[in-house]
Amino acid sequence: MYAIEINPEDVLSAERLIPPDMPIVMLNLVSYRESVEYPGMERCTGREAYLTRYAPAFNRAAAAAGVNGIEVVYLGTVAASIVPRQKCPWDEVVLVRYPCFSALRTVIESPLYKSDAEPLRKAALKDWQFIVTLPGTRGS
Repeated sequence: MYAIEINPEDVLSAERLIPPDMPIVMLNLVSYRESVEYPGMERCTGREAYLTRYAPAFNRAAAAAGVNGIEVVYLGTVAASIVPRQKCPWDEVVLVRYPCFSALRTVIESPLYKSDAEPLRKAALKDWQFIVTLPGTRGS
């Protein structure tokens, strides 16, 4: 089963677990579509659509929402899986730092994100995991 939707209830559940104003790093495990057809755009690969169409649309939505301080920390191609030793379903790993969870939420709930960026993300990705990480360690 593939997942590329952001469920608002899942966002609220995650937010309750994260201290306000704490920086977060979002782990994006992405699997791209082989080919993307989006109205009004030339056919391209899912990777190309994600990096050259979705990412700029996301940045425009963040700027319009007044959110600053978002930074791509790492973008890497998945080469192999050691544990478990099998073909990995992910094409790339993307780490994105946000000043806090509410900054992420402001962007993904903004009208410009919903109209311009989200459709491009859905067109580009075949599957996705979007995981919130916190700095340091938790628990005892």
